[in-house]
Amino acid sequence: MERRMILSILAAAVLGFVGIMLLLPEERAEDPTPRLPWQVEQDAQGRTRVFGFTLGETPLSEVQRVFAEPGEINLFARLDANQQATDFAVEAYFEQIYLNRLRGDFVIGLQADAATLAPMFERGLRISQLGSGAKKVELDPADIGSLAALPIASITYLPWKSLDTEIVTQRFGTPAEQRVEPETGVTHWLYPDRGMDLAMDKKGGVVIQYVNREAFGRLIEPLEGLAGPQASP
Repeated sequence: MERRMILSILAAAVLGFVGIMLLLPEERAEDPTPRLPWQVEQDAQGRTRVFGFTLGETPLSEVQRVFAEPGEINLFARLDANQQATDFAVEAYFEQIYLNRLRGDFVIGLQADAATLAPMFERGLRISQLGSGAKKVELDPADIGSLAALPIASITYLPWKSLDTEIVTQRFGTPAEQRVEPETGVTHWLYPDRGMDLAMDKKGGVVIQYVNREAFGRLIEPLEGLAGPQASP
């Protein structure tokens, strides 16, 4: 899912909400696994672990089990100069998920190569075009079922509560670097050691992206050349 689309979704999601904690309507069975967005660690192989999931290892089926729903799965692709599909990506979108009394939306990127995804593109039931020119493909149910065994590669978390800089610093710590998008005013709090980019708009709307550290450079490529926040006079 594209960065601008994610921020647009977040802006609608956080409208009218403040703070961070949201109590569940009913108590659920206690889950012993830590599943808070600031509990980020790396395993012995250096892979990012957050929400109880290990990027590059945990299969989509485990995420579906924990979230108790299959999610909305779509394939994305771009067309090259010869109108051939390329740059494939497949994602699962989960809406209004409660973890440790916090509510948020999740976009789960899957780890799959072009050899796996290209035939799925050809078997797609419906293709629509996004504003960026990319193609969004509704997958055949049989292909959706086969994706459940694939490991997850990234997590994008969209909390339903707006945050402020004090809460972010308290919960996530001081970032290694900050970069600001001049057109939108969105500030990116970058934590390369944890494979994490926390993007915050001026109203406290937040999108957090998690990847393995080896993929962090590709994650922040769109931010190349951007400066940090300007100091107050």
